[in-house]
Amino acid sequence: MGYHPQYLDSFLKTQHYLMHMDGPLPFDCRHYIAIMAAARHQCRYLVNLHVLQFLRAGGDPQWLRGLDFIPPKLRNLNEINKILAHRPWLITKEHIEKLLKISEWSWSLAELVHAVVLLAHCHALASFVFGCGCEQDEGLGGRGSLKPSSPGNQCFCEATSLDSCMELDSLRERMQLLQQDREEGEGQGVEVGVQDGSWYGIPGCCSPISILIFSVRVTGATNLACYMQDPDFGYQDFARRDEDQTQVFRVQDYSWEDHGFSLVNRLYSDIGHLLDEKFRMVDGLQSSAMAKRQGCEPSVFKRGIWNYIHCMFGIRYDDYDYAEVNQLLERMLKVYIKTVTCYPEKTNPEMFDRFWKQFKHSEKVHVNLLILEARMQAELLYALQAITQYMIS
Repeated sequence: MGYHPQYLDSFLKTQHYLMHMDGPLPFDCRHYIAIMAAARHQCRYLVNLHVLQFLRAGGDPQWLRGLDFIPPKLRNLNEINKILAHRPWLITKEHIEKLLKISEWSWSLAELVHAVVLLAHCHALASFVFGCGCEQDEGLGGRGSLKPSSPGNQCFCEATSLDSCMELDSLRERMQLLQQDREEGEGQGVEVGVQDGSWYGIPGCCSPISILIFSVRVTGATNLACYMQDPDFGYQDFARRDEDQTQVFRVQDYSWEDHGFSLVNRLYSDIGHLLDEKFRMVDGLQSSAMAKRQGCEPSVFKRGIWNYIHCMFGIRYDDYDYAEVNQLLERMLKVYIKTVTCYPEKTNPEMFDRFWKQFKHSEKVHVNLLILEARMQAELLYALQAITQYMIS
């Protein structure tokens, strides 16, 4: 993201506000929700970052054994996590009502809005992580063959946590050893020595390194299945849906600018302004060289990508001619965008290399930022519309 410093600044402000500033949800729950969201796309890079932050926030280590070990209130979020990640058009006011229904484990509206924004944020960020090659098989740091050298030394995981990222890099060999031990029969669960102040037999349980080693022992570096249910539930082409199940989402009827922004800002103070700034920031990024290669104006090219992504989620703009998409976006570009948007875990080096030949690194990141923001807004539109329908019913 450092190729686009103004956007990076906006992104870091939003992420810091979501994770670390005052809000409806406890800090440990925020990071656990991020873990649940990233696991839907098998994004170990984000899961492990948030496992570390979850423990630093005082989270219960037993939760890292999986969904069966967390409070029912948090586990009940699994259904909308699954739907928003893969088929957001299926979310209804009944899903919202079920979570808000008065009971021992009910959510408040403010808590639910905070959770929805976190889920959408992390689903979209997983697309960016895979799209830029941060998620590779070389280990937790994920510095694989797809990742270009990055200008600057800022990291999205924390505005001031470069040291944390260096810690992650330094632990690769230890993690490989831990994974070997786990595969030799020690399993996912571990004994946690909390009474004597140590985890996994490591003195100084509060050190970041011991926390991360413990977290890897609990979750496993490769198996994220404990953080999700119904793992076979995935994206299906909206265009091939059963006609009687759902309808096209028309932006003229419910838009971010006219509806979503005010609702989210009212229930979770100031987050609407931060999200709106981020949407506007990515729209304002320069893309003249990229558009010139495609033979069109920058605004036309960016709108084509944005509307194509929304179209895959059933969101349509009445004032847009969708025939332009096929004219503006060549086939391999469309394949790449669809993969990173809808099933980012399937992104592979061959697809990446075939698509990126004519683009500079900054342009590659730009396309992935458009995917991140368009996908996040699509999920928010569906979720916030369902919340609105619940509120007025």
